[in-house]
Parts: sequence; structure tokens; C-alpha cells
Amino acid sequence: MADAGMLRFHVPEPEVRPGGTPDFSNVPIPKAGSVPRPDIDVDPRTIREHAFSIIRVLNRNGEAVGPWAGLLSSDELLAGLRHMMTLRTFDARMQMAQRQGKTSFYMQHLGEEAVACAFRKALAPGDMNFPTYRQAGLLIADGYPMVTMMNQIYSNEADPLKGRQLPIMYSSKEHGFFSISGNLATQYIQAVGWAMASAISNDSKIAAAWIGDGSTAESDFHSALVFASTYKAPVVLNVVNNQWAISTFQGIARGGSGTFAARGLGFGIPSLRVDGNDYLAVHAVAKWAAERARSNLGPTLVEYVTYRAGAHSSSDDPSAYRPKTESDAWPLGDPIVRLKNHLIGLGVWSDERHAQAEAEILDTVITAQKEAESHGTLHAGGKPSTRDMFEGLYAEMPPHLRRQRQQAGV
Repeated sequence: MADAGMLRFHVPEPEVRPGGTPDFSNVPIPKAGSVPRPDIDVDPRTIREHAFSIIRVLNRNGEAVGPWAGLLSSDELLAGLRHMMTLRTFDARMQMAQRQGKTSFYMQHLGEEAVACAFRKALAPGDMNFPTYRQAGLLIADGYPMVTMMNQIYSNEADPLKGRQLPIMYSSKEHGFFSISGNLATQYIQAVGWAMASAISNDSKIAAAWIGDGSTAESDFHSALVFASTYKAPVVLNVVNNQWAISTFQGIARGGSGTFAARGLGFGIPSLRVDGNDYLAVHAVAKWAAERARSNLGPTLVEYVTYRAGAHSSSDDPSAYRPKTESDAWPLGDPIVRLKNHLIGLGVWSDERHAQAEAEILDTVITAQKEAESHGTLHAGGKPSTRDMFEGLYAEMPPHLRRQRQQAGV
């Protein structure tokens, strides 16, 4: 019987603090290939268990097994491996550039490369992503120029956003990458609105919303689910559960729901959890959800179970809130290593070719970096014109801005 005495305030606590031994025993890992693949027109009530399990394709031996396997050719998988390797190398060079004072800020994707890189290949031209700051793989996998990304990070004279955005907050309509918002969760409701507009105009394009586990505590997340479920918006609602917000573990935002995917059940939205470090599984689930949206069957909520191996940003020190060796203990492994081993098992890759590819990709990234730095960095070289901050907003500039521009002498 519950104690009827003094009330006690409950604050969720992580399993382990800094200095402790990492423990992921509370993350049940189902056998690869064990989660069924339902028809896209499934009644959400009949797949409730998908919100509590984890869809996996690659087993411990690197073999692709089960009903979600077999959607990608060897060439497509090899391309996916290169995309992830490129993103990781890009990250390392830009993190180094930040430490060298060439840019003010950077955010890595270490350990999460499969999520965005695989998801992008499940979309069609014209589809629109509303990303967070950790989905640069959407651009890398779609062939967006690395030089342009670096120009934005450096806020130099060739920055396509003219220095108006924080570093890494990219934007590209052509590549289906909506401008990143520093205000967390705002992009979620925007994605649903964009998807509703596409349906209203009888278009064929779908939207993809992105959010981190911590930001699901924001009200915009819940508002988005209301509108998506009510109007059957053609949108894929992605939640990247990398275990940690900037300094708080996932239990703070998750509350008592058990999983983030389970949040969708109360809205009647099909909700699935997928191994976010399994390139094949991510692509298969993304393809399933995208097909549902494009077939007028409404939204799908997908939780990607992964781990943020690096710091939250270049301004963060994760050793202050989690064990330093925790990323090594993560039970779902490294997405690049797992896909590499799968391709070796297929006989289309080898350790030697992988090492060669690493060298080639590093050379390509360094070449792009040199070109970007020729246009300037944070404290050296060319910068966007001061005039640019007055342009691009109004069709006809109002008088008060004209006066300010004249006062600035631009």
C-alpha cells in the first residue's frame, strides 16, 4: 500500500554517473530479423509492439536477415558506406577547424551517421526534410557540395546564407533541406504544416520531420502529432534517440512512456523503433514510412535507437555527465564498421579497399577544405558584405532599413 504521508518529488536518474561502469542492460536488443514487416496499410493498433521492440537487419555476424532485408543492392550499400565515411571525415576536419579558431562552433554526428545517410536514400526528389543540427548526412548522401557546407561553417564570402545562420545550420531547397532552426522542436510542426500543404495542393511530395530525444519534451512535438494524426499528413515523424540531450539523459524527456515511439500510439499513429546503427534497417523502415505517406495513409513515427558518441557540440564536455567509456559499451556498435563487415561478407569489399577509401575520402575532404578556406574563415579572409544583412527580406525595402543601410555606408 502506498505511503499516505509526506509527498516526495521524483527526478529520474541515469543508470551510471561519471566514473561509474557503463550499463546498457536496460536496453533489450531483439534478435536481428525477428520483428515482422507489416503491410503499409496496417491498422496501427495491430502493431503496437513495434513501438517497444527494435527492428534490426544486420546480425552479429554481419549478415542481413529477416523480412526487412533485401531492399538495397551491393552498389547502393557501397555508396551508403562512402557517404557515412565521408560524413565522419568531414566531421573530424571541421571539429579540428573549430579548435583552430577557424569557426566559432561545430556539432559532430559521430556514431549516428547511418540515420540521416540511409534515410535520404528512401526519399524522392522534391521531398522536404525539416532537420535538426545533426542531420548533415541528408546533404552528404544527396551530393550537396562539401565546399558549400564548409563556406557556411566558416561564414566566409562564399557562404550561401551570407553569415545569417550559426555554423552547421545549413539550408538548401534544391536538396530538400529546410533551414535549420536553433529554436528546438519548431521544425516538427513546420514539417507537418508543409506536408498538409502538399496534400491540399494535390502534390506528390512528402515531408520528414526530425527531432532529438530531449526536444520531444517541447510542446511543438505534441502539437505536430495532433495535426499529423487528425489530418493524416503525408509526413515521416523521426525521433533520433541518441540517449543524451545536451547534458541530461533520455529519461528526463521520455517520462513514463517507456519509449519515444510509444508517444505515437495515443495519437493512432503507426510507431516503430529501429536500430539506428544499422544502415539497412534504417533504410528499410524509412522506405516503409515514406511509402505509407505517399499512399495517403498518413504519418508514421519512427524512433532511431542510437548513441551520441561525441560531445553534444564543440562547446560541450560530456565527461561531466556520463562515463568516458560509455560509447565503447554501446551494444549496437559502430554503423560504419557494421556495414563494412556486411559488405566484406558479401565479397564486394575488403579491409584493404576500406583503408584505400579512407585515404581517398580524406584527400577529397582536405581539398574541399582548402578551397573553402581560400574564401575566408572566421578571423581571416573574405567575409559576407555588410550590405547583405539588409537584402533578401523585403521585395521593396522599407524606409527605416534604407536609412540604416545609408548610415552603415553600404
